[in-house]
Amino acid sequence: MDWQTHEISNQFDELTNYNLYATDAPLREAMERAGAAWAGDALSAYGARLGDARTWEWAALANRHTPEFDAFDARGRRIDRVEFHPSWHELMRMHREAGSVSLAFKEPARPGRWTAWAAHFYMEGQVEAGAMCPLSMTQASIPVLSKEPQLWATYGAKLMNDAYDPRDVPIEQKSSIWIGMGMTEKQGGSDVRANSTTATPVGAGGRGGEYLIRGHKWFFSAPMCDAHLVVARTADGGPSCFFVPRWKPDGTKNPVHVQRLKEKVGNRSNSSSEVEFQDAWGILLGEEGRGIPTIIEMATYTRLHCVLGSAAMLRQASVQAIAYARQRKAFGNVLVKQPLMRGVLADLALESEAALVLAMRLAQAYENGDDPAQRVWKRVITPAAKFWVCKRAVELTGEAMEVFGGNGYVDNGPMARLFREAPVNSIWEGSGNVMCLDVMRAIGREPQAAFDLLDELAEGASADAAVQAEVAALRKMLATDPSELEGLGRRFAQRLVLTAQAVLLRKHAPAAVADAFVATRLDAQWGRVVGAIDTRGIDVDALLERALPA
Repeated sequence: MDWQTHEISNQFDELTNYNLYATDAPLREAMERAGAAWAGDALSAYGARLGDARTWEWAALANRHTPEFDAFDARGRRIDRVEFHPSWHELMRMHREAGSVSLAFKEPARPGRWTAWAAHFYMEGQVEAGAMCPLSMTQASIPVLSKEPQLWATYGAKLMNDAYDPRDVPIEQKSSIWIGMGMTEKQGGSDVRANSTTATPVGAGGRGGEYLIRGHKWFFSAPMCDAHLVVARTADGGPSCFFVPRWKPDGTKNPVHVQRLKEKVGNRSNSSSEVEFQDAWGILLGEEGRGIPTIIEMATYTRLHCVLGSAAMLRQASVQAIAYARQRKAFGNVLVKQPLMRGVLADLALESEAALVLAMRLAQAYENGDDPAQRVWKRVITPAAKFWVCKRAVELTGEAMEVFGGNGYVDNGPMARLFREAPVNSIWEGSGNVMCLDVMRAIGREPQAAFDLLDELAEGASADAAVQAEVAALRKMLATDPSELEGLGRRFAQRLVLTAQAVLLRKHAPAAVADAFVATRLDAQWGRVVGAIDTRGIDVDALLERALPA
């Protein structure tokens, strides 16, 4: 007989088949502010594709069927090849063909191009984060490689091409290429000056010259990229940066030997590896001994990507939690009507919008980076935002998972994947302490620019006494003895980001959002536990409707 012990009720799947752009009012408003309304139709169409159930299935499959490494072919020839599930290629093709590599650089005079690109990255990161790694590195390599006339003449068109070419063949045979990076070594981690990998010139060497690279990289992402930017020491002992292709110009495999793929907490769809360079062929970028500034230029862009990627996770966590809470019933009512749950959901919605408005303001700074006022946003706020927004994503994805209860803790849906993905942005391209030190160094180099930034923030919310008090406190912290200020780096970065977010929300968000953000984030009791806020003076319904229209 067929047993039927119960009926399935009060169970709801995670949200799919929705338009990520059309349902995101703060994102659409950011496009308008930046003069990027021209991208609205394309972004809406892309948002519908990304939100389609089929795309979510690709994301799930790419993380379930992880990359597989083959060191040799069937006859023992060294190939160092990583094989991916077809779903990975579908995602990579979608992103490349949407222009997510080239958009920010394609029309240098077009207003809003960086914000339009950021919207692509932000929506893509909500669905699947692993593909964001090669996408990020490739996009960030463009401003570095464009400064090398010979390399750019050879490879620039392939970098800017929106076609997807997954073949593992020499660059010369490909229509488009992906670029990765290799900095980290076992003994140094973020301390790149401790690197021991060496580069020996072939002939005269110098900028644009050929070198042979010998050593290792403890983290090398992603090994199937067509080339990598690699830091190695030249004879004078200075770290230099090199363009190291997967295949040598003569068509033979470059001896960059993959030792193994990393088994990571998250980011499972993407391949990260350990490698050894056995006299691998490379070309010097920039001047000898100037490798750290060269690679840091690339990292400046990838740090913006980390902010956007974590903002994307915060957005998706909020959307899924709100959608679920509107349907799931407990103790006689839907979750969204339960007072304690409303505090959690309101906190999620506020954090998501604050992360987005800051990330989009940074995108505008990158578009107009030659202006001194924009440069301080890039140099000071970017590492501070990476520190804070990425940390918040780790905590709040866990809270959103808890909204689903046990259903959120199983691997059948996206909530557990969001939770596993969140820490990578906080670690990659410099951990939290490294970011805070970077903020302090930037201020130390240009202290007046930091005070000018605080003046700008004060002017942006001149009628808000709470914000003015925060700006005054930040000014006081900057007057601290330098020997003590470094130890306050986390406190300063957190306070700076919260103040910047409050100012931006005052300028651009509805009063219900800005009022709630200031009332909660500038409350001395806030932040100890997500949702531990006083909602009595907050229009929770307005917050949730703005975050995800019912």
